[in-house]
Amino acid sequence: MPSPPRAQPAPRPDALASSFATTYAGVVAFIAVATEGSFARAADRLGIGRSAVSRSVQRLEDQLNVRLFVRTTRSTTLTREGELFYANCHTSVDRIVQAMEEMRDLREGPPRGHLRISAAVGFGRRVVAPLLHAFRTAYPEVSLDLVLDDKATDFLSDRVDIAFRNGRMEDAQIIAKQLIPMQMLVCASPAYAQAHGLPETLDDLARHQCINFRFASGRLFEWEFKVDGQLRKFQPPARLTYNDADLVLQAVLDGQGIAQMSGYLICEALRSGALVPCLAQHAPDDRGHYICYLSRQHLPTRMRVFIDFMTTRIRAADLQCFADLSVRA
Repeated sequence: MPSPPRAQPAPRPDALASSFATTYAGVVAFIAVATEGSFARAADRLGIGRSAVSRSVQRLEDQLNVRLFVRTTRSTTLTREGELFYANCHTSVDRIVQAMEEMRDLREGPPRGHLRISAAVGFGRRVVAPLLHAFRTAYPEVSLDLVLDDKATDFLSDRVDIAFRNGRMEDAQIIAKQLIPMQMLVCASPAYAQAHGLPETLDDLARHQCINFRFASGRLFEWEFKVDGQLRKFQPPARLTYNDADLVLQAVLDGQGIAQMSGYLICEALRSGALVPCLAQHAPDDRGHYICYLSRQHLPTRMRVFIDFMTTRIRAADLQCFADLSVRA
């Protein structure tokens, strides 16, 4: 006759799971009573009622299955088990309190800590990078890591705090604050204009030496125009293509061709006469240069001051290519 199955021993409680049940509130109440020597004084220190402190400690004792205090009408003292528990946990609670205070300081105290910032190569090099020294002078305890990349920023995988983006923002999960409009204008050098003339219609572009920009994704930048109130995109045949906006600008300045470029990139050259505009009557509606981050809630002080600093400085800069030029029809 087969022997009956042996009863399986009850599983031993997992230490981590058991300790998780011991509430933080109970430990804090216990530490306060042990430090103050009184439930009433502990309640005053914690800013809660005496009965709440007593309930928290009682639950903690039940969870640990030990008595932590000897309570009489005149005094409250630790048991030997309470002394051991206090010796083992008060340092950890102090560290938790310190960590919470440090987090509060990051939100409410002087700006400090580290910021990882992403920007498109051209805008980052021309606009963002020149402002970083002034920001560091104003906030010396904030360290900065600027990453220039024309691909779209993934805030989580790239561990980016703040990003500068160009164009049209379509991601509803990202907070996007427009810094300045993103104006686009076709330009040439005076030497090129004298040698080849300037296009007067979009059809004329096919006869000109156009210079294109290639994104990090490999996609070519499409020129945009406004015709009869409608957006029209155009991909001109190009003699030259670069994946760097500054190289496109330099090629145009050197008289190698024409290109459609962002206002921040060409405004100084237009004002000095180093570039001349064309097809301004078909300039597209402004898009935007944005400063972006994931949430408005619980922003560390270092992020708030960086956003405010960059917004103020970039808006104060004269980066609009139409500002001083009568180039719009």
